[in-house]
Amino acid sequence: MTTTWSPLDDGATIGQTGSESGIILRDDEHPLGARITLERGGGTAPYAITCGIYGWMMHTHFSSSEADAQRDYERMREALSSILAGMPDDEAMDYEARKAQSYAAIAQFVERFR
Repeated sequence: MTTTWSPLDDGATIGQTGSESGIILRDDEHPLGARITLERGGGTAPYAITCGIYGWMMHTHFSSSEADAQRDYERMREALSSILAGMPDDEAMDYEARKAQSYAAIAQFVERFR
């Protein structure tokens, strides 16, 4: 199943100030409940990528170059998509096992993109 990301609010957030006080360069949302944002010029590092899975996690990753930030943004979107595909829903018979797998996948994501 391929579910694609799309620009948040049809791209209306591009150029706005993001959560890391930088200018938003990219801002995408996944229909299964996630968001990822790339900012330039924030207070902590030259580039910041913030992301979250609604109701589950928030994470920020910093980069020193735009090339690294763009590469990591794509890798993070791909990893988030994989996590979302395995998330439990209320109807899942193996809800508790899938929930535990989701938390483990999130922990691996945070470690990979710290």
